[in-house]
Amino acid sequence: MKKKLAYVLCGTMLLASLSFAGVSANEDLTYAVEAGSAGEAAAQDNGFTYNSVASQADALMEVASGTSDAAIIDLLMAGAMIGEGTSYPDLTHTDELTEEEYGVGCRKGSDLAAYINNVFAESYADGTMEEIATTYGVQEALVEQPEASEETAEAAEDSDVAYIQDKGSLIVGITDFAPMDYKDDNGDWIGFDADMAKLVAEKLGVEVEFVEIDWDNKIMELDAKNIDVVWNGMTLTDEVKSSMECTNAYCNNAQVIVVPAE
Repeated sequence: MKKKLAYVLCGTMLLASLSFAGVSANEDLTYAVEAGSAGEAAAQDNGFTYNSVASQADALMEVASGTSDAAIIDLLMAGAMIGEGTSYPDLTHTDELTEEEYGVGCRKGSDLAAYINNVFAESYADGTMEEIATTYGVQEALVEQPEASEETAEAAEDSDVAYIQDKGSLIVGITDFAPMDYKDDNGDWIGFDADMAKLVAEKLGVEVEFVEIDWDNKIMELDAKNIDVVWNGMTLTDEVKSSMECTNAYCNNAQVIVVPAE
């Protein structure tokens, strides 16, 4: 797979220390950020001037074309998409603005989050999670998972797990976000998140369906049952945790500034 070779850079980048000056030196720039993302929140928190775009990929295109001076995107995506051997070899990342974690979002009160936590625990313990992570170069970002719960309480009448099993499909809300969710040369969804979602669907005994959503409307899509889960490198912000039933964190991440390389 062509893109996978670039993704092994992610683990190295996660461990590298950044030697740039503080973010105050960049306050006069105009930043491209994905609407509704942690990158947009970071721009707001720092008082930056910014343009909201549809995706982090669009934010990178803004910088490459000169429409925006810089972008704020996820470190894991930066490792996959910028630098030598990637889609944007002439871009580089500088300041790390935040430290954060990824989690999966389910409907508020849903028992699906606990189910996914158990799959995380089992796959972490038997090495499956690390194997999938290594495929996409994000193994250094993995968060250690607690042991699986042994509770086998009867599912509630409004159980999301039962609802998903009855309809026979797990509908996963995503955006095109390498190396977490992206299409291969055949047009099939792959990536660390996509492969983990497939594993959960397999455990549930259902088919998996990936649906691209407007990231800014992810909570609305979830509550309307247009999707069953938000699984796309989602940062566990206070807003997200108050609006969704979230899983345990499974990956470390950060928001970084991307600029043209000198």
